[in-house]
Amino acid sequence: MARLRRVPREEMTDPVVAFFHDRLILPGGAGTATGSPGDWWEVFALDPKIFRHCVKGFELYRDTALDPVLRELGQVRAGWARQSQFVYSQHCKQLRALGVPEEKVRAVAHWAVSDLFDELERAVLAYTDALVLDGGRVHDEVFGVLKRHLPDEQILELTYVTCLYEMHATMVRALRLEFDDRPDPIVEVPAPDGYGARDIAEDLTTRRE
Repeated sequence: MARLRRVPREEMTDPVVAFFHDRLILPGGAGTATGSPGDWWEVFALDPKIFRHCVKGFELYRDTALDPVLRELGQVRAGWARQSQFVYSQHCKQLRALGVPEEKVRAVAHWAVSDLFDELERAVLAYTDALVLDGGRVHDEVFGVLKRHLPDEQILELTYVTCLYEMHATMVRALRLEFDDRPDPIVEVPAPDGYGARDIAEDLTTRRE
């Protein structure tokens, strides 16, 4: 379950918080239309200032010259690279809503060996990996392809939105929200019964004649 308190609807006095809750949460508090629990909205409602700052970013989805498919490719790949099942899942749905074929949506996870993406799309995916996995260390060749296809304003927007959703991916994992409310997969696999405190290093280093 979410690691922070979920604010019930009756405690939501901020009009912006209440607006988004009523627009997105199904009747009876049965999650959202995408199938997610909806607890992002209820946990972020703890601080209306933070909530408002987050949803303000959605204005980038309006009145933008950046191709929304490129934006969503960056967001899907950011979710995959940051290992957020929530961000990855939600933006796969957005790619489909934009008419991207299913095969191509699924190929974002293994884009480097896929022939489904054109030069600019591959550059966007490589750029996303550089932002998310390499801490912003972007090779000149990658950036050069972006510059050949996009004006500076759109590259700035792509950078901002991709990094914004890397932040969201990190936060939902830390707070165990939405589809990222799941046990950590890295746990010790127990040894067989009777193993005891045996020293495997000794097994590996002891010379036998």
